[in-house]
Amino acid sequence: MNEQTKQTIESLISKNTCVLFMKGNPKHPQCGFSSNTVKILHDLIGDDFDYFNVLEDQEIREGIKEYGNWPTIPQLYINKELVGGNDIVTEMFNTGELQSLLNLPQPERKIASITISDKAKENILAGIENIGSSVLMLSIDGQFNTRFSIEEPKGYEVVSEIEEIKIYMDIGTAKRADGIEIDWVEDLNGAGLVIKNPNEPKKVNQLSKADLQKGIESGQYNHIYDVRSESDFLNRSIDGSKRLDKPNMQEIEDFEKDTPLVFVCHVGNSSQGACEFYRKKGYTNVNNLVGGVTEWFS
Repeated sequence: MNEQTKQTIESLISKNTCVLFMKGNPKHPQCGFSSNTVKILHDLIGDDFDYFNVLEDQEIREGIKEYGNWPTIPQLYINKELVGGNDIVTEMFNTGELQSLLNLPQPERKIASITISDKAKENILAGIENIGSSVLMLSIDGQFNTRFSIEEPKGYEVVSEIEEIKIYMDIGTAKRADGIEIDWVEDLNGAGLVIKNPNEPKKVNQLSKADLQKGIESGQYNHIYDVRSESDFLNRSIDGSKRLDKPNMQEIEDFEKDTPLVFVCHVGNSSQGACEFYRKKGYTNVNNLVGGVTEWFS
């Protein structure tokens, strides 16, 4: 690492109490580890941290690894000292050490209230019968993707006990899991656990052509985004709609989470995927045009 790169890094970590070297930026992380670290920081201090996108500068990307003798990205610095990468930040968040470094109160370790049906209990108990020292771990991320796994406990988990079943989870999951109902369903698609989560963002609303026309006329739907290709969009599109390109994705990021959003495509399938993406990012008024532009122009 040359002296100029070293001085640049030292200048960057001096800008703020908290500085994150990451891939992408906080609104558009370009790796899962950077995304998770950003979510933890947002939970604790909002936007009150600086960042540097290492994908924009190869010298800094390699130099920061040498500077702190840490081989991976992201890297978090607090008070000019290297904290570590995603795994360490996640563990320190769960133990309360990260909060201490940032002079914040210790995290609430509330036990999640969970309801399990008799059939689900029967199958869960059968599944964990011979797991030894491992435990049943529940993970619900910030986008409400839910996963059960069998793992060794790390020691900082919150534990919900439902009769003889113990479910371990980190503090973020415990908050998102409060009030969930776990059931066992058998149908043509197979058998498995089904989780109903009251904390999950409101489901996507399916708009008919008439619904959208009425909403446009009343001024309810002012933000309509078309997920089709540029050529298809230019050939024929709904008046007032915008193509869902990078600048318009940035526009959506700046909206309040309850802003009404409408997504359209050819027939309503690809736009449903866009709707789910934004719903899981916390937007609460997400709408899909059933039948897409094909129905609109029929």
